[in-house]
Amino acid sequence: MTNPLLAPSTLPLQLPDYANLTDADVAQAVEAGMQQQLAALEALATDPEPPTVANVLHAWETSGATLDRTMSTFWVARSADTTPERDALMAKYAPLMAAHDDTIMLDGRLYQRLIALRDRAEAGEVDLDEQDAFVLQERIRGYERSGIHLSEDDKTRLKQINSQLASLSNHFDALLTAGRNAAAVHVTDEAELAGLSEGDKAGLREAAEARDLDGWLIPIVNTTGQPLLDTMDHRPLRERVFRASVDRGLGKGEGGEEFDSRDTLVTIARYRAERAALLGYEHHAAYAHEIGCARTTDAVNDILTRLTPGVVELTNREAAALGERLHTLDPEATFEPWDWQYLSSKEAAETSFDTDQLKPYLEFERVLREGVFAAATALYGITFHEQPELVGYTDEARVFEVREEDGTVLGGVVLDAYTRPTKKGGAWMTSIVDQSHLLGDLPLVTNTCNVPPPAAGSPSLMTWDNVITLFHEFGHDLHGLLSNVRYPSRSGTSVPRDFVEFPSQVNEIWAWEPSLLRRYAVHHETGEPLAEETIQKLVASRTESGRDTLELLAAMLLDQAWHQTPLEELPASGEDVEAFEAAALEKVGAAHPLVPPRYRSAYFHHIFGGGYAAGYYSYLWSEVMDADTVAWFREQGDEDNPSGMTRAAGHHFRTELLGRGGSIEAMETYRRFRGGDPDVSHLLERLGLGA
Repeated sequence: MTNPLLAPSTLPLQLPDYANLTDADVAQAVEAGMQQQLAALEALATDPEPPTVANVLHAWETSGATLDRTMSTFWVARSADTTPERDALMAKYAPLMAAHDDTIMLDGRLYQRLIALRDRAEAGEVDLDEQDAFVLQERIRGYERSGIHLSEDDKTRLKQINSQLASLSNHFDALLTAGRNAAAVHVTDEAELAGLSEGDKAGLREAAEARDLDGWLIPIVNTTGQPLLDTMDHRPLRERVFRASVDRGLGKGEGGEEFDSRDTLVTIARYRAERAALLGYEHHAAYAHEIGCARTTDAVNDILTRLTPGVVELTNREAAALGERLHTLDPEATFEPWDWQYLSSKEAAETSFDTDQLKPYLEFERVLREGVFAAATALYGITFHEQPELVGYTDEARVFEVREEDGTVLGGVVLDAYTRPTKKGGAWMTSIVDQSHLLGDLPLVTNTCNVPPPAAGSPSLMTWDNVITLFHEFGHDLHGLLSNVRYPSRSGTSVPRDFVEFPSQVNEIWAWEPSLLRRYAVHHETGEPLAEETIQKLVASRTESGRDTLELLAAMLLDQAWHQTPLEELPASGEDVEAFEAAALEKVGAAHPLVPPRYRSAYFHHIFGGGYAAGYYSYLWSEVMDADTVAWFREQGDEDNPSGMTRAAGHHFRTELLGRGGSIEAMETYRRFRGGDPDVSHLLERLGLGA
């Protein structure tokens, strides 16, 4: 049969033909794609004609079509439903792809072709519109940041480092998935599950049966905090679950050495530091921050260190109150990290608002259609239509066609909601097909979450955190779906790391919108909508606790420590990871005995397996724009619609911000939308830090 990756898919929405796709097809298409791109760029480099937009920029964008299509198709399948064969493919091709990129980015002829086009534009011989000029600028900057001006010896060393980093990051990710599965906590005495709902216990029993175990199995999620700690009455089990989470990757416990990630992450950090020095940067963070909205390491450090003392103070006040509560429950007990979620949940149930009571009202399908989809329709006029005849990368993946208000097809979404052992932890959006006017392509994006699957015959009931995550990831989807740009490389979420989380965080606000809550928060058995009083309490409870903010800040500061530390001061072996981590947090005042970072180093996928190295601060930086944008939406509202969820507001946000993708400088996009730079006071108010 013909390899389905060697040409654009003829299926609706250009959905890859996963039903007929084999791993051998992927391998063949990667090889062919690299050869095709190098041949196309060789023709570009040796073209005797004067450089133009068409023979340089447009030719460049189309040169990697087969390779881009293959990697987009394969990456989402491997991340969400991996197999040993897919892991082996990734391990084989990660260093080859890195070498391929180096071949391109260290080719002086290609760089000079770009420079010549810029010179012709400056001389008035070529007209560049705004998008042309920006993509040219970014390609030139990419070359200069990739070492084009290095000596030949340094280029050779750079290639070696890049190859090693590609392999190591892939290996780190494989260790994380396997280690997370191995860390699951096996329970044989049902009494230990006191406090958990019958639905939760049924799901844990099915998880145990899937591994041929008796009793119940508590899977570990990717973050330090574990959802079931909110309601788990049995204190020793809470401790077991907590320790299983924080000890991942540290070589501890039976079989822990097999999934020890410490040596791998140390080697990654050291290679990054060496590469930064080779390229002329003080450290890897300086290299990473240069292309973000923050621009400098000083700017990143400033916002993190300014917030830390106030957040620690809030956390300490919360800890004191919870410690008193624990003393009333057990005078002999000492407040420990595994108690925090449980005590906080109990306190909320009695003194404020306990979101756990919402779970019977949060059935996945209704939240999706009457919440997430309905918000997008209200703001942008788009609608969603499931296509059951289309096959995703697993039987659990569902495909939705997205249409404009007039029925025109806008693009598509592949939704994969439920957790499984073969899926990475966390939640993410990816793009299988990038929107592009140059190629005439409509966007096809994914939405991958880890919602616990329902037990047989039961509905899938979500936690409130699950709901927020679904809205968040769909914000990324909207960024991809509503893209309106020429170049596929600048489509949708192709923006700086510290900008990309901003639209997704904005989309979270609609989860709290009362008019939507009345539609999607309906009891799964009785059909009774959530009481109006409860809706008002939920909306009023929308505050960020000091503890939640601190665990996030600690992870951000830990990321900066790994990537701002000079090579000679980094750990030399994995045995020093825990000491380095503790010292780094102590130095910046973020070490708290009751609040470990949201991710400890040994399972910090974002920075050692993903693309957020020195960039995890992005969530906070983006939240500055998010809070300012929420204020803007409210300014567009009125007495009947105070949130500003209107088509007029949605049209402006879509046109001026989401639609531009990365086709112009990110902060210029924001200024055109908002009329100026973001006001940080809105974030300070949200965090409870005043002015």
